[in-house]
Amino acid sequence: MSRLRERLIAKIEAEGPISVAEYMTLCLLDPVDGYYPTRDPLGSDGDFITAPEISQMFGEVLGLWCIQSWQDMGRPETLQLVEYGPGRGIMMSDILRAAKLAPDFLNAVRVTLIEASSALEAVQAKTLADAPCPVSWASDIASVEPGVTLIIGNEFLDCLPIRQFIQKDPFAGAGGWQERMVTYEERQLRFAVSPVVISETVQQILPAAQSEAKTDELLEICPANAQILDQLKARFEDNLGRALFIDYGPEATEFGDTLQALKRHEKVGVFSDPGNTDLTARVDFGALVELAHKIQLAVTPPVYQREFLSKLGLELRAVSLSRAKPESKDKIGRQLHRLTAADEMGELFKAICFQSDGLMVPLGFRDIL
Repeated sequence: MSRLRERLIAKIEAEGPISVAEYMTLCLLDPVDGYYPTRDPLGSDGDFITAPEISQMFGEVLGLWCIQSWQDMGRPETLQLVEYGPGRGIMMSDILRAAKLAPDFLNAVRVTLIEASSALEAVQAKTLADAPCPVSWASDIASVEPGVTLIIGNEFLDCLPIRQFIQKDPFAGAGGWQERMVTYEERQLRFAVSPVVISETVQQILPAAQSEAKTDELLEICPANAQILDQLKARFEDNLGRALFIDYGPEATEFGDTLQALKRHEKVGVFSDPGNTDLTARVDFGALVELAHKIQLAVTPPVYQREFLSKLGLELRAVSLSRAKPESKDKIGRQLHRLTAADEMGELFKAICFQSDGLMVPLGFRDIL
């Protein structure tokens, strides 16, 4: 039994059931026994692999997106380039390599990495030791120096803690939802449903699609999303800026349990090994758009990753790399397929962008809502 499992059981026995969000927070972020603070979970030797780990092309075309966004924002002399959840620093390294195509952009850039894991921070420092611009770390966006800002987060939103609700009385509408909790019974961690209807305050933050739920359907919300968008809204009112997020999930709100645990690239039970498995849930892009509308934050409709990367020139980059490295042509083809094929990451993953009012439609997107 893991030490965190013992602590979770003790907490539940002493205080009662905990929310799914609290369970995720403890499993992922506990400073002593949590998943992220204690290990490097990425790559072939870790528990999962992200797009920048699959191919250098991903970060390189994002570098071109950053250059274009800098130009869209008036080519400022200083640009705060911020990355949420930067993994090993590989994507930022690829972005900065591509940025050498625009020396004025590179001269303007000040990189800030927002990272919760001290283990990963050490890896990032090593990866970016020879970066062609200043690199620093911050705990949140509010700690980043003011100025024109460009924010990127790849597979960051999916690991934010979620709350889960079960609709027990559709005729009561928002008043029919009860929260799914984590409890300890019969010597096992397991799910249970709170007997109490959620508060009116929580009812008000449910996405509009909640009204369509049938009996026993499950709805997930991510409270941290609202906090992040509020921070972006505040920053973009004082500093011209854009924020790009790429992650996996549906374009519109869907019902169903999407919480999953990964270990060594395989799905395992969410209670199988607390603190030693990665926990993620699909990102509700429809809810993100709703939240942005509520606070009048400019947002693009989400687009498929394959469409977004194609508009950034991913296929052209693949051809160029294949010509430069003919011995790697097949490998590059497999990487391109994994990033863009409909049955791989191409349609499951989406891109969405938030920005200051008055900016043009960002490269790779169709419109601003």
